[in-house]
Amino acid sequence: MSRMTTFVRRRLLTTLALGVVLALTAVLVPDAEVAEPRAELIATKWAKGLDVAKFTRKGGTIWVLAVGSDARPGQKVTRTRGDALHLIGFNPSSGYATDISIPRDSYVNIPGHGRDKINSALLYGGPKLMGRAVGDLVGVQPQYVFVTSFSGMSDMVIGIGGVDVDNPRAFSDPYVARYGFKKGRIHISGPHSVDFARARKTLPGGDFDRSANQSRVIRGIHRKIVARQYDIGFKAKGVSLVMKKMHTTGLSGRDLYQLANAVAAINPGKVRTCVVPGGIGNAGAASVVFPNVGAARAMGKDARNDGRLNRGCRG
Repeated sequence: MSRMTTFVRRRLLTTLALGVVLALTAVLVPDAEVAEPRAELIATKWAKGLDVAKFTRKGGTIWVLAVGSDARPGQKVTRTRGDALHLIGFNPSSGYATDISIPRDSYVNIPGHGRDKINSALLYGGPKLMGRAVGDLVGVQPQYVFVTSFSGMSDMVIGIGGVDVDNPRAFSDPYVARYGFKKGRIHISGPHSVDFARARKTLPGGDFDRSANQSRVIRGIHRKIVARQYDIGFKAKGVSLVMKKMHTTGLSGRDLYQLANAVAAINPGKVRTCVVPGGIGNAGAASVVFPNVGAARAMGKDARNDGRLNRGCRG
């Protein structure tokens, strides 16, 4: 292999790793104990013929569904229930990005399986069915779906030196965060970042506030990556982490390279987040969220073309 070929290959891997992290999926880097595939990035049928480079030059929004699986050790991350659901649209031309978070207990129609909690779509049909269920709710189908274990976030956050999040309220949780979190901008790392993203029992908005907190962690990671991307050795570490644990389906090396560059073009100051609103109720014996479908569709319509969410919302 020539020196030039080696250089190009290393640069490709570095850019890819950074791009995947910037895509906000690295917040869900998998636990080493979970069975293979530890993480999977797949192209859906809506990605067919997608020219990311053209999107970058002429505009257009690329949609990725990031799913945090609740897989336990020995379970397959792509066939368990989804613990965190974030439909992320980014427009490399405008520099805007939108994170539409869907509460995991949202009671919706799952194609071929009737009405159920939306997080069960991953269990029933894997990443593509999960993507379709979320796409039907928001009115925007993702071109890509990324699924991995939520618990591995701890390793990722430690690896980048922790993150700063803007916490709107002081809270604790008797199950996952008895020590609590202060109000304001706080620095969290390791298991504390996982606890911040998982706690919901004492939050006034329950699952809605939990989803908003997940987006706050995602944004914190994004800001940190952008701030540290030129630190010596930082990209190399990202390469090692991502390339060892990510499996792709339906994407070529060129696709990944283009996708990474497109995501890297996003300005952290132009990232908007929103949680799909709804009401709490029961479906049989199960406590569920009845999502406001009209609001979800309005968010998707708002950000569909330029990646910019103009609506005010929770989070």
